[in-house]
Amino acid sequence: MRGFVKRVSRKIAKLSPDQVEVFLNALNDENDTLDSIFESLSDGLIIVDDFWRLLSNNKAAERYIPFKIRPDDNRAESLFLWDLIDDGTAYDVADFFRDCKEKDINNVCSEFTVPAPGGSVRFITITLVPFVRQHTASGTVITVADVTEKRNQEVLLHRMENLASLTNLAANVAHEIKNPLGAIGIHIQLIQKALRRSRDTDGMLPDKKYLENYLDVVNEEIDNLNKIVVDFLFAVRPVQANMALVNPVVLLKHFAEFFEPQFVQNNVKLDLQLAENAPRLLIDEKLFREVTANIVQNALAAIAERLENQMDTVRPREPGRLCISAAKKNDKFIITFSDNGMGMSEETAAHVFEPYYTTKANGTGLGMTLVYKIIKEFRGDITVHSERGKGTVFTITLPIPQTDRKLLPAAAEPAADKPKGSDAL
Repeated sequence: MRGFVKRVSRKIAKLSPDQVEVFLNALNDENDTLDSIFESLSDGLIIVDDFWRLLSNNKAAERYIPFKIRPDDNRAESLFLWDLIDDGTAYDVADFFRDCKEKDINNVCSEFTVPAPGGSVRFITITLVPFVRQHTASGTVITVADVTEKRNQEVLLHRMENLASLTNLAANVAHEIKNPLGAIGIHIQLIQKALRRSRDTDGMLPDKKYLENYLDVVNEEIDNLNKIVVDFLFAVRPVQANMALVNPVVLLKHFAEFFEPQFVQNNVKLDLQLAENAPRLLIDEKLFREVTANIVQNALAAIAERLENQMDTVRPREPGRLCISAAKKNDKFIITFSDNGMGMSEETAAHVFEPYYTTKANGTGLGMTLVYKIIKEFRGDITVHSERGKGTVFTITLPIPQTDRKLLPAAAEPAADKPKGSDAL
């Protein structure tokens, strides 16, 4: 059809009115077909000019990106694309477009989370490629793909893998239950035997102390069974995480501001060493704050314990210090919490993430277990290194989400320096 239009357009002056009408009808049909295809795409499509003003978009784009000014509004013609987007719900998206304009980037792919109907979260992938007309780049084509189902399937698969690993845990629990049950069975048999002996002789009940000793053992083993079951349920109960792409450095800064009065009150100096351009991580904002709060509260308690122990010493007390650092390393994001508190023994550090393990008189022993479960839900890892009297370092390693599609380099980029034998993209 395009070839037909070009040929006819060259001879438009020689066409009769009827032929011009046929030609215009053909153009309208082609335009309607292209519009139908444009609107039928499941992916959102946005086209902007060199100044990032909106040229065209389809309905899918409006479903995936929250606009505060509709693209068909007359005001949209004079505004930049990021000015049309609702900053309150999609700040990252608007900031991403603004950054691409300022840095002249038009060949990139990134992932975001935006609100969806019903209060849920939608995961979208935004891809930018040059908009080429007559062999010249004259804007940017923005593709918006909904990858929510894919991300949800990945989370489900991760949880299923965790459930599969519970087989060994269940076997260990079954082994632990055998001993208390055996002790209970033996002591109940001893009680029954004593009662039968009494009935066969004088009919008098056994000595009260004699029975109570057996019953005390039974009650003690029942308590042990209950603890084993409660620990198991806590270990297997999944964490309810509402995952979204979040900048962890922003959360850490807000957390530091919130806890600043507590640091001042405890005479603890907070040292923040946070990366400037931190990647967005797939985490739950509320649960991430809970992880940070648990670790920091433990650090403050350890620092207070060391300061209290140094009150009777001759040497001056070292002031309390807590350092929180965060930086990208390869495809991981590393967050460390290091304090100069009392520290832990090697044995305590080895059991710190186990349910109900605590060295505090009023501690529940569940805080660090919850931290461990949350980090695992984020597909990350957490380790601890501690020395008694010197301090503790918690290191959290979180994966940086990677997009599946890798874009080809722009045509202007040289390819001559590519090493021989390397694979093509």
